[in-house]
Amino acid sequence: MIDNPLLALAIMIFAGMACGRLVKRIKLPNVTGYLIAGLLVGPSVLNIVSQQALDNFSIISNVALAFIAFSIGNEFKISYFKRVGATPIIIAIFESLFAVIFVVIGLLIAGNSVPFSLALGSIAAATAPAATIMVIKQYKAKGPMTETLLSVVAIDDATALIYFSIAIAIANALEGRSVSMVKTILKPILEIFGALGIGAAMGLIFTIPLKFFKKPGNRLALVVGFIFLGTAVADLLGVSSLLLCMAFGAVFCNFSSDIDTQNIGMITDNFTPPLYMLFFATSGADLKLSVLPTIGVVGVIYIVLRMVGKYFGSWFSAKICHAPKSVQNYLGFALMPQAGVAIGLSLVAESAVPQYAATIRAVILCGTLIYELIGPGVAKFSLTKAGEIHPEPKKAKAAAAK
Repeated sequence: MIDNPLLALAIMIFAGMACGRLVKRIKLPNVTGYLIAGLLVGPSVLNIVSQQALDNFSIISNVALAFIAFSIGNEFKISYFKRVGATPIIIAIFESLFAVIFVVIGLLIAGNSVPFSLALGSIAAATAPAATIMVIKQYKAKGPMTETLLSVVAIDDATALIYFSIAIAIANALEGRSVSMVKTILKPILEIFGALGIGAAMGLIFTIPLKFFKKPGNRLALVVGFIFLGTAVADLLGVSSLLLCMAFGAVFCNFSSDIDTQNIGMITDNFTPPLYMLFFATSGADLKLSVLPTIGVVGVIYIVLRMVGKYFGSWFSAKICHAPKSVQNYLGFALMPQAGVAIGLSLVAESAVPQYAATIRAVILCGTLIYELIGPGVAKFSLTKAGEIHPEPKKAKAAAAK
């Protein structure tokens, strides 16, 4: 068992590269291989990398998610929203809402209490963007569904926080706890707008030093410094670093030249691959196989009905918005992954219904394990069925393999 952090990171990189290559043989995304690699070397299977070493790697997750959020924000051109209107916002609202409704109703029918059903069901709204974004990047997916998906997974973070806060406020009231409904609901809204405001300000400020620093090395140092700063500020203020960094990227790409935007995108794309590999490998190592036998009927209801709700909500809202057929039919499949945000919300939910804390924790951890391992492959399937991932020519495949 290895406790040395640097040796543990080296092992996870090599394991990630090996498993990434192996899963490509069966046409699965690289990110699935990275997760499997982490799971294999982590405490749940071979226990090569110790839990103590993993506890030191939270900064990797924070920074990787910040870069992913920044790259999503870079896609948020005003011209795009002028073209599609409010469609991504409406889809994000409904896919999150129906996921919560379906899970809550399923839990109530199974005989669970209202506070518990609300606390657990409200977490169903959350979607993890990281795995889906990596699939889009790997296969260079492009088209209306990809554009909509990028927008929806970004907005989902905000809608999930709002629904969760409303549900927890109701659960607390039903449990007889004295809480202010208005304050409980207003708090996440203020946090969302605070994160967006700080990120927007950073995006404007970021355009200034770019005028003086033109070399790739200097620009990489700038973007890394700003993302570190944004993540630290978000942590200090207790706001979402994902929303902050998305706003940072969105304002930057709309207030700078296309050349600067493309240049920063290329620089970060060259810097982030090992960071993303380590993020998914450490995420895989944190997955706990031991939770699988403990979830029972409640876990099955949560895992199945969350996906049914996500699919129905995205299909229904895309249909009423007259989105393209590919978006209506396949977007819901790509919303499966769930990870860090859901685990964070589960810790808060436990305070509302402490008597169900162990069940909530087990269900969310199990859901994370299943969604993260299956989600990337399902995302690839949905993007392929939508016609936005195209088979690589044989020559390109041979060159990529070298």
